[in-house]
Amino acid sequence: MSNNTPVYLDNHATTRVDPDVFESMIPWFTDNYGNAGSGTHVMGTAARDAVESARQRVADAVGAAAREIIFTSGATESVNLAIAGAVSRQPSGQCVVPETEHVAVLDVVEQLERQGLSVCRVPVAAKDAETPGALDLNLLDEVVRRGTCLVSVMFANNEIGTVHPISAIADIVHSYGALLHVDCAQAIGNCSIDVTTLGADLASFSAHKCHGPKGVGALYVRRQQRIVRIDPQVFGGGQERGLRSGTLNVPGVVGMGRAFELASEQLVVSSKHMAVLRAKLWNLLVDAIPGIHLNGPPFDSGVRLPNNLNVLIPGIDGSTLLAELSRIGVAASAGSACSSEQPRPSHVLLALGLSEDEVRQSIRFGLSRMTTLEEIQLASERLQAAVQSLGAA
Repeated sequence: MSNNTPVYLDNHATTRVDPDVFESMIPWFTDNYGNAGSGTHVMGTAARDAVESARQRVADAVGAAAREIIFTSGATESVNLAIAGAVSRQPSGQCVVPETEHVAVLDVVEQLERQGLSVCRVPVAAKDAETPGALDLNLLDEVVRRGTCLVSVMFANNEIGTVHPISAIADIVHSYGALLHVDCAQAIGNCSIDVTTLGADLASFSAHKCHGPKGVGALYVRRQQRIVRIDPQVFGGGQERGLRSGTLNVPGVVGMGRAFELASEQLVVSSKHMAVLRAKLWNLLVDAIPGIHLNGPPFDSGVRLPNNLNVLIPGIDGSTLLAELSRIGVAASAGSACSSEQPRPSHVLLALGLSEDEVRQSIRFGLSRMTTLEEIQLASERLQAAVQSLGAA
């Protein structure tokens, strides 16, 4: 690997499209470019059949039935449809969310709160706890019983990698007759997902987090055992069983189907691969950078994403470090890409009890199944050089 080769370690924000996925999409841009809603000619029906094939692939990858998958423009739209669509049927109920949820969840909940929804934001375990970022299930039980209509919990945190016990959460939520929405954007390709076994009523997904294309996602809406009903938030053409109007992005949908299929097939091998490389990077940094600290659960806790590394480097401003890393060819981040348009200290790290100074000294690395050992070694060398340079400045 050349010393000029950039190293991409921001895979929580987005991933490289798998070449196999890209190849599956090409014909639907060029040759088979019909509208899946046009059922009066061959090109339209071919597009529709491709969409249904992709729907089945996504469903198979997450343990759902094909009829339970609704295609959207991405996880953010899926989250909005799930939460707003469910709450609109029970506007007098309470919505419960952990403080560390993705901004896609927190922002839509805040908007609904301004319209009169009762919202309970649940704290998580602090930085010094055995499992930082974890939910106290006893506390959750206490707050859900108060007339809750919906609980939204991410499967895995996008900043510190904490994986929540969704099945246990579902048991609590359902015991009070409430619905459970699970944001699975970071989990796909990193964790085994079976929405039926987990007990999710609604679940949001995005293709570009697992080597699929940007601009396409899906919402799982339970139709087995107990039927979940939500109200649409986009109107116009009645597509996707009336829950999400709009012309489908056929190439994107096809790519998502293939990406989810590959993520499911390669899960065991890729998870181990990422965990090994993550440990390698951490050990290299610990040996070279005095005082470096891990944010989030320990690697051996069994409740951290295998591709996540979030570190605090005392005395080094994170934004300055990220700019220097970018200059020398390492892509990392301070947290959610969706929050970078409005820079502010990470709400996730603040929820763990870190000070604003500590939050600003923290950066996040995200690996993927395509990350190589050579990239990890090069990233470590460049990070060490950047820290030394800034420390001497």
